[in-house]
Amino acid sequence: MLKRVLIFLLTGFILTASIHAQVRYTVIPESPRPGDPVTIAVNTPITDAQLIVNGRQAAKAAGFTVPPEGTQPGFMAAILAVPSTVEAENAVIRLNNAGNIIQEIPVKITQRTFRSETLALTAAMSNLVTTPDPQRTIESERLWEILTTTGNQIYHEGPFVLPVTASTRRTSQFGTRRVNVYPDGRRTTDIHAGVDIGGPVAGQSLQGAEVFACGRGMVILSRMRILSGNSVIIEHAPGVYSIYYHLDSLVAREGAIVEAGALIGYVGSTGFSTGAHLHWELRISTENADPDAFVSRPLIDKALIISRIYNNGLQINLLF
Repeated sequence: MLKRVLIFLLTGFILTASIHAQVRYTVIPESPRPGDPVTIAVNTPITDAQLIVNGRQAAKAAGFTVPPEGTQPGFMAAILAVPSTVEAENAVIRLNNAGNIIQEIPVKITQRTFRSETLALTAAMSNLVTTPDPQRTIESERLWEILTTTGNQIYHEGPFVLPVTASTRRTSQFGTRRVNVYPDGRRTTDIHAGVDIGGPVAGQSLQGAEVFACGRGMVILSRMRILSGNSVIIEHAPGVYSIYYHLDSLVAREGAIVEAGALIGYVGSTGFSTGAHLHWELRISTENADPDAFVSRPLIDKALIISRIYNNGLQINLLF
């Protein structure tokens, strides 16, 4: 009899431990494309999330806590970006905690085709790039310092608003493969890191149009830079920054908290620019991501995440 009781208690203990050991997670979107931002949420502590492609790390983001709110439970999250250079293939998102692998989540990176374009540089634009200037190095180092800083504050959770309402016409898309042609015939290639918004129709200038913060956040930088002209950088969540380049003038002030839709400046053509437009960029843990992705979905979709990882969601795995 005693033996049966001990076996019953031991079995109950094991089952209870199994329940508590469940790692529940969700990945949004489930099949990302190159350039897509990816929000990962999990019900257990993590220090970071890695995107592993062909056995190598393609992206990495620090984990952060989304605290409980009212009756809603909290969870851990990480936001990373699939590099635009990654091919469509099977990959793994690896969740780590202090060097230990907590979970490996298989994901399918789906196909995406990027445009190509040729940009003829003026002599003035060429000089901005080719003339040695120590200030340009200082500005580059400061930008990298900002982008490699991961805070712990969540300023924005919902979808982004468009930073310009006077026009939605894209004169250059995210991820466009560019060929830059210099006045002397020399050519270089690069990948467009954001989207360019120009006048509502070809030939109609956007000069002086209002530029708004795409989401709530802290203004980390608002100043003139050699290549990007008048520039604003806003932090929205740990490692998540929106960037606005080539402004005619600045309204945002460094250190200020701005709301989504707040006026931060006016469209211009300062710095390395061929005409009046807004270059709107999204950086996630230093990686370029398509800013339009968060216009169509929330940065952190709490309702969807909680339904998946707490309310009998489908993506459930045992830790052992």
